Amino acid sequence: MGDVALATAKKKTVKKKVRAAKPATRSVKKKKVKKKVRKKTPSASADAEMQHSPAASNGVAPKRRSTAKAMAATQRDISVSEFFAKNRHLLGFDNPRKALLTTVKEAVDNSLDACEEAGILPEIWVHIQQTANDRYKVGIQDNGPGILKKQIPLIFGKLLYGSKFHRLRQSRGQQGIGISAAGMYGVQTTGKPVKIISKVGARKPAHYYEIQIDTKKNEPRILNGKGEGVDIPPGESGKAYIEKHGIEWVEQPHGTRVTIELEAKFVRGRGSVGEYLEQTAIANPHITLNYEDPDDFVYTYERSTKVLPPEPKEIKPHPYGVELGRLAAMLEETQGSTLSEFLTSRFSRVTSPLARRICQTAGVGTRTNTHKVGRKEAELLFHAIQKTKISPPATDCICPIGEDLILKGMHKVVPGEFYAAATRPPAVYRGNPFQIEVGLTYGGSAPTQNISKDLLLDLLEETDARTVRQFLVHTFNGLGGEGADKIIKTASIGTRQTPSKLKPKEIEALFTAMKNVNIAEGQSMEVLRYANRVPLQFQQSACAITQTILNTNWRSYGLSQSRGGLPKGPVSLMVHIASVWVPFTSESKEAIANYPEIQKEIRLGLQAVGRKLGMFLRRRLRVKQQSDRREIFLRYLKEVSTAVSEINGVKQPELYEQLLSVAKRRTADADMKLDERGKKIQEDPTQLDLGENVLIVDPTQHEAAINRVEIEEEPEEAYEE
Repeated sequence: MGDVALATAKKKTVKKKVRAAKPATRSVKKKKVKKKVRKKTPSASADAEMQHSPAASNGVAPKRRSTAKAMAATQRDISVSEFFAKNRHLLGFDNPRKALLTTVKEAVDNSLDACEEAGILPEIWVHIQQTANDRYKVGIQDNGPGILKKQIPLIFGKLLYGSKFHRLRQSRGQQGIGISAAGMYGVQTTGKPVKIISKVGARKPAHYYEIQIDTKKNEPRILNGKGEGVDIPPGESGKAYIEKHGIEWVEQPHGTRVTIELEAKFVRGRGSVGEYLEQTAIANPHITLNYEDPDDFVYTYERSTKVLPPEPKEIKPHPYGVELGRLAAMLEETQGSTLSEFLTSRFSRVTSPLARRICQTAGVGTRTNTHKVGRKEAELLFHAIQKTKISPPATDCICPIGEDLILKGMHKVVPGEFYAAATRPPAVYRGNPFQIEVGLTYGGSAPTQNISKDLLLDLLEETDARTVRQFLVHTFNGLGGEGADKIIKTASIGTRQTPSKLKPKEIEALFTAMKNVNIAEGQSMEVLRYANRVPLQFQQSACAITQTILNTNWRSYGLSQSRGGLPKGPVSLMVHIASVWVPFTSESKEAIANYPEIQKEIRLGLQAVGRKLGMFLRRRLRVKQQSDRREIFLRYLKEVSTAVSEINGVKQPELYEQLLSVAKRRTADADMKLDERGKKIQEDPTQLDLGENVLIVDPTQHEAAINRVEIEEEPEEAYEE
């Protein structure tokens, strides 16, 4: 200890001497200090360690930790299913809550695509049942055409297997990943296989499979029927077999049902399965949805039209949308063909004269065989395509929802008093045609006023929110912090209280405040995003739709809006993009990429419905102002007529009638009536109407579109929520 203390004292003495000597030898010492600092760099210290290591002192090179041969022995290829099994967040399985919604979404999308392609009005059954703590069994069935036996294991047990990836055709699915990834997640989290039963006709046998995905090989592994599945005969014997083995199936002549048990979390409100199905009913008014939740409540969304959307056409890729690498690959795949034949047969909008012009610009012959075209010629051809003016792709391959059906869908599900819709003309991005549609609803009751007390109790019990304020903001769309604060203040409860620990009196006060507080002016716009009729539930801020809404000046249309925020008011806005290839930001298909062409069309669609809303709000304000003005006139007319008659001797009743006539004429706008299309009922050609594709309703007469029935109760006791 004494030696250590002595050494420390010596170091301190040396430091003091150096400091004292600094003024005398300032320039010299600066150079020495710099040298010492350089010696303390990591590379210098590493060199010092090498010099002092035993191997370096003996002149022997340091021993390597691994060799090229050893590293090569550990390298191997991985299958796509193995990759996504470790990176399931890329497919939308980030957490148990999101996993449940993604599973339902992928199955419903497949069912709708199958029904529409077969020309069948779709009816879908969604059943969620809790099997254990944080475990749910999800069953989705449709009345579609069914699936051939040999295709069932591949569709549900192999990633990147499907019929849509190779075709430029508008559809909900694109990649052939979704439903098989949901099954893989279920197997990973519960170990239970995916169960599929499919039937192609009333007199045909039903095919029943229990499968798992072999992630090493990306192949299905069939667990029942000695690896071949089971064929269930039609008729009564088949029904008996299904009942005996506990196979879930709603009796239908044809269709498919998939059942997946997975680790999940069931919630209500924002981001829930119920909200997703409600939004699906808006964009798909031709479907009937039957939804049974874990609490044995059944929700039915009846179709509002019996007309199927037109069948979308498949198109060839447009030359402007093909990159150099893809062009070279297409040339290699096309053997025994000339360049002219290749261009006219593999691309849309390319005629023989146009193909000749492209080849001339590239400096290659039209009769050149494709297998003789090298990388250099392919690059010349690619640049020639970019320089040549080519007509945009055909747009008959796109099937929009349509303005009338948007109005019907929103009116059936979203309460309001004013509805407007606009469909933009087709446009093109990167050679891919697309079309934007916008629907808007104004008015109606706030989301907090549409729930029962029992549902509020369930929501409080299920929520993960730490405070009541957080619970209100995250559960009810468009409520916002300002509306939540109003409700909490009226209920006289603490903002930091935990929702699950509220006392019965506090819950009653909260429920009463939610019903009675007017939050219409403070609530934020509710945004409903769609891609090919599919609701987009997550990554709202990263989506081109949301960013375009934020950059739109809604103050011009009568709504209040803070800088960089959503407009305020009882407004619901839906934006739909229909395209043969939707540019999603990731494989989970949760947000639209920011292409300038897409954002421009969205902005024009928003402005179209915004103008109609602005006209409606200004007209409504004018009616209110004139009504208030008339009320003031009527309040004092009798006294004025009496006073004037006493002064000049005119008969008071006659004077009163004349003044009343003048007051009504001056405030005629107070009597303005509009029909359901937003047009003035009085025939006056000088009056401005709200245009086409507008629906105005009496909000007090709006009927709920969702019937919620508890299974244990009799049908007569059903109640509307």
